[in-house]
Amino acid sequence: MKNIFITTILSATLLVSCADLEVTPTSFVTEDNYFKTQDDAVASVTAVYASLSLDPGEQSLFGRNLYFLTDMATDYASAGVSATNPQVRALSSLTHDATSDRVQVAWRQIYAGINRANVAIDNIPKVSGSEVVKTRLINEAKFIRGLLYFQAVRLWGGVPIVLHEPTSIQLESLKSRRATVDEVYNQIILDLKDAESLPATYTAADAGRATSGAAKAILTKVYLTRKDWPNAIAKANEVINGGYGYALFEDFQDIFTKTKKNGKEHIFSVQFEPNQAGNGSSGSTFQGTSFTGFTATEPADIISDVALFYDIYTAGDKRRDVSYAKQLLNPTTGTLYTFPKPIFKKYLDLSNLATPGNVAINFPVIRYADILLSLAEAINEQGAPTPEAYELINQVRRRAFGKPITTPDPTIDLSGLTQDTFRAAIQEERKKEFVQEGQRWFDLVRWGTLVTEVKKVTAKNSVSEKNNLYPIPQSERNIDPVGLPQNPGYGN
Repeated sequence: MKNIFITTILSATLLVSCADLEVTPTSFVTEDNYFKTQDDAVASVTAVYASLSLDPGEQSLFGRNLYFLTDMATDYASAGVSATNPQVRALSSLTHDATSDRVQVAWRQIYAGINRANVAIDNIPKVSGSEVVKTRLINEAKFIRGLLYFQAVRLWGGVPIVLHEPTSIQLESLKSRRATVDEVYNQIILDLKDAESLPATYTAADAGRATSGAAKAILTKVYLTRKDWPNAIAKANEVINGGYGYALFEDFQDIFTKTKKNGKEHIFSVQFEPNQAGNGSSGSTFQGTSFTGFTATEPADIISDVALFYDIYTAGDKRRDVSYAKQLLNPTTGTLYTFPKPIFKKYLDLSNLATPGNVAINFPVIRYADILLSLAEAINEQGAPTPEAYELINQVRRRAFGKPITTPDPTIDLSGLTQDTFRAAIQEERKKEFVQEGQRWFDLVRWGTLVTEVKKVTAKNSVSEKNNLYPIPQSERNIDPVGLPQNPGYGN
């Protein structure tokens, strides 16, 4: 995506940079004199992408903030000593409530992105330019809106559906009731179905934009979450057989290598670049919160239980040493440093460990391995594992052990499982495959095992069934307590 230098207010929406875009404030303009040209339309959609990766003065949604809810509040991750925010520590121990600032920020960031998408969708038809390009831009905005609502409905259940930019700053006009879960999913599916008409690929200059394959992939996860097995199977097969060129990287490490960005396994990723966090905004802060340097100081994001999550990898499974690091080479001293406890490693820039901070490793929202495992799961849930389901999970396993991906290997391959044991195998593979990728909480809730699994970690025994949803932020309920009733277990 091309560099754009513009800051504008569109119906109280501040446009900021996305991915490798840079934004320098130049002027404030109104909607009426802003949406004129195709360049204006491109800039508005750039701002929609920006909602995923940048937020002035705050950790970005996919740069770490969503991690608190989708990973730290599960079984495998915890708040380390360097996590000084008491609200973060409360999420780690599952003692958070409706006043949690992290929950509130996630809500705000998600709806900020939705509002930017609404601004683009409402106004792009007005501009001059190619109708083909305008339609594509609108559908890119719909993809992001659908993705953000998919995050929201899983985190909070039924949420307000806002499809147009605010037309007034009057309090009553800003209120919006909670929709039902079904209503939210219906809107998600509508948006993503429109996004299926997006291009299959882009030129290198536009790498990272949403594609038709990405829309189909997120739809696969939507149907899987809804336990709509036939549609999940159909949509996953469209991703696999649609001629997109998706495939597993032969080396698991390549998924998180800067020079392999937007590669064949990356269906849709949030784009991060070096020093993206300038001007009071923050991009990806995973390196600085996973690695505090070559010291015994515990970082902010740590593994909760080494025996339960690091020691479970079978010898030879390469995913362990990509996901975690017990040792790293100190580039300054040349010493191989051993950490007191394994640290998270996927988002470490191994070429720049001397100055931990914001890094250029993309966040994989959905990748090809997820589609393979999702299809295998959906097939099994229809009755029993089939030869196709075995091949899907076994390809992921073979890659994990550095074996030829499509060549049967009796030392690695699973076989002879029942529906229940195959389900357990899928769950185990996902636990090992998607460390720190924003999948764990959604998986546990989807399987109905959140409480059971999280209780295995002593420090997290406050977990209860209420934790299958997050509280509606109290700051939002203060505006409209009637239209935003609280989720069960979090008070009135």
